[in-house]
Amino acid sequence: MEQPVTVGRAGHGADRPLGAEPPAPQAPKAPEATQATQAPEAPEALADLAGLVGEDLTARVTLDEQGKVTGWNTGAERLLGYSARQMTGRPAAGLLAEPIPARGGPPAFAGLPRWSGDVALRHHDGRKLTVRILAHHRAPGTGAPAWLLLSALTRRQSPPALDESLVSWSFTQSPCCALALYDTRLRLRRANEGMQRAMALTEEEMLGLRVSEIVDDEAGARAERDMARVLRTGEPQYEENYLRAPGEPREHAWSVFESALRDAEGTIQGVCLSAHDTTEQFWARKRLQLIAEAGRRIGATLDVRRTAEELTDVIVPALADFVSVDLVAALDDVPEPPARVLPADGPLLLRRVALRSVTPGAPEAVVAAGQVDAYPEGSAPYESLRAGRATLHEVTDPAFAGWLAYDPERAARIRAFGIHSVMTVPLVARGVTLGVAFLLRHRTPDPFRHDDLVLARELTARAAVSIDNARRYTRERTTAVTLQRSLLPRRLPRQAAVEVATRYLPAGGHAGVGGDWFDVIPLSGARVALVVGDVVGHGLHASATMGRLRTAVRTLADIDLPCDELLTHLDDLVTRLSVEGEDGESGETSGDLGATCLYAVYDPVSRRCCFAGAGHPVPVVVRPDGRVEPIDLPAAPPLGMGGLPHEATEVVLPEGSLLALYTNGLIENRDRDVDAGVHRLREALARPAPSLDALCDTVLADLLPSRPADDVALLVARTRALDASQVATWAVPDDPSAVAQTRKDVVAQLERWGLSDAVFVTELVVSELVTNAIRHARPPIQLRLIHDNNLICEVSDGGNTAPHLRRARTYDEGGRGLLLVAQLTERWGTRQGATGKTIWAEQTLPLQ
Repeated sequence: MEQPVTVGRAGHGADRPLGAEPPAPQAPKAPEATQATQAPEAPEALADLAGLVGEDLTARVTLDEQGKVTGWNTGAERLLGYSARQMTGRPAAGLLAEPIPARGGPPAFAGLPRWSGDVALRHHDGRKLTVRILAHHRAPGTGAPAWLLLSALTRRQSPPALDESLVSWSFTQSPCCALALYDTRLRLRRANEGMQRAMALTEEEMLGLRVSEIVDDEAGARAERDMARVLRTGEPQYEENYLRAPGEPREHAWSVFESALRDAEGTIQGVCLSAHDTTEQFWARKRLQLIAEAGRRIGATLDVRRTAEELTDVIVPALADFVSVDLVAALDDVPEPPARVLPADGPLLLRRVALRSVTPGAPEAVVAAGQVDAYPEGSAPYESLRAGRATLHEVTDPAFAGWLAYDPERAARIRAFGIHSVMTVPLVARGVTLGVAFLLRHRTPDPFRHDDLVLARELTARAAVSIDNARRYTRERTTAVTLQRSLLPRRLPRQAAVEVATRYLPAGGHAGVGGDWFDVIPLSGARVALVVGDVVGHGLHASATMGRLRTAVRTLADIDLPCDELLTHLDDLVTRLSVEGEDGESGETSGDLGATCLYAVYDPVSRRCCFAGAGHPVPVVVRPDGRVEPIDLPAAPPLGMGGLPHEATEVVLPEGSLLALYTNGLIENRDRDVDAGVHRLREALARPAPSLDALCDTVLADLLPSRPADDVALLVARTRALDASQVATWAVPDDPSAVAQTRKDVVAQLERWGLSDAVFVTELVVSELVTNAIRHARPPIQLRLIHDNNLICEVSDGGNTAPHLRRARTYDEGGRGLLLVAQLTERWGTRQGATGKTIWAEQTLPLQ
């Protein structure tokens, strides 16, 4: 006797002799049905279901983990002759007539979620029954029996004719897919109801036609080619397409399977084409792809306009035919967004940041990019921001039509382009409303649906965070740039030693504002100091440090320190700043503080230029004959390293020589090494240019990308030289009587220069400075007059003691000379030399 049955842990540990009687029953238990893990059904529903399916047509047994029977229904009693009272609590292994056959080894029932197979069981009357069993193993802790064993008492009840009818009905009435059967000539023989609905044709109308004749487009031709391949190879084919079939109101996605139909001998007698409508899955996948693409593309830059454009690029044409991104105009010039976005009275002002359309030029737009438009209360953007949620409109909606009645220009565009569906989606980030995205459809016939609204919210939410990041970054960067520019020279000082042009470019990428700087500092004796430096890092901290270093350089230059000594003092300052930036408790710095610097002093009288560098790119000189060469400077570490000397190099520069000082951002980038950058710089400097400003522009255009990754400072200077006729020098004897003759020589020289108006003051200055040198210093004493834009008087001596300005008391015989010099001249000072000092005073001459 053969019975299909279900088994669980029934044979595990079976060692009782075949045919042995089961053990004596324990206390009787009521038959236990399988415990359900879902929510309980209503009693009347369960009763209806039990009457429908015939519970006693399946033998149903439950076991615990020890293999003892915990449930035994009437079907099990009909199958084996034991009542529930007899079997409850007994080991199920006692029912085995012979061991359970193992497939590929001993069956590890405990590790299986399910098992099925034939089992030999012993009936109550002693007969052996071969039963087909299906066993389910429940997970521990669910509260249900460990095993559920099932076996159908009969495998077939219906006659063959009914089975054939069921097969036929299942084909024609299948709700899950569209089916069509084709013969070996690929002519349609049968089509189910789903295929007839999809094609909007009856089976009779399609009978005998090829698929390419039923579907007259490329999809039909591809399907026919695949069907021919099925006939030739016997291998099933699969493809996906997206099309609007005749009679369908919208396009659908289809998964199409073509498979061979074989007879009992395996000969191919036809092809079955089944098409599954996967439109919802297709759109879900497309939405996920669009969201993933948005994650890759939106927020690639920290630029508000570009980020908004990235959002429009993702939306059109994948989701909408037109989209605009409008930001609240009140955000333009405020550091923080206002608490209330909507105005207390009046219209909502929105600035259009970006727009995109499937139509070239976006003619649907009423407002161009960059313009501000006013949206009154009751308009779609206004109400969307008031409600704080995305809204979906048909243009025929009363509220939408009411807004258009007050905006005839927008209404005319909607009529002209056939716009029929509109979405407004607020842009909200970190609880702040930034603006609104406006989506339209006119070329796409389908209106926006709820799923489109959900997708638009997801895309704009991602974009809003990126826009807010860009807005915050732009605000902070503007602050840093403003600070940095305020720390750089606003205009170059008046001096005659060199002609100068400068350029400063802040970084254009994510790096932020850096600490590059340049300076031009007039010095005594008609000399000039040229400075270029670069602080390590970016941001406000780098800019502030740059300002401190620039101030320090000006202070040190004002006391006329030699180039190498100035850099040594600057190195000490950077070291102290690094210590000040340390955390007092942890001892850790907030970041590496270092800087590079190049300091040069040019003297137009001697045409000598002194250079000293600290880890900075070497300057480049273009000589009057066209030769371009770098200045060979001794290698030196950056500032802040400490303990290492800085050496100076002096070079004689012919008049008209061109000096280029710059920071490393000009010559270094990810695509070019330093040597290649210096080579390109030399080539750019060698080209003729009408002016130094034009030369700077040429250098930047040749060496830099459109958005440099690092700050760039460039200083270009063309040297001048003072003619010998503009300088007069006298050796002064170490004798007080020499003062009178010195005054006469100075007056005569001033007359030759045509500076009669300066004679009185110059006589007093020369008399005081020369007299002090003779009285308080030691020889040699020298007087030098320099006639440039100003008149400079210098007295040098062999002493190292610098004079000090003081206020003389009433009865003091001296001490008023330097005070008088300071009052009569524009400025004065002293500088130390290798063998003594020089005291100088400068007078401003009237412009001639």
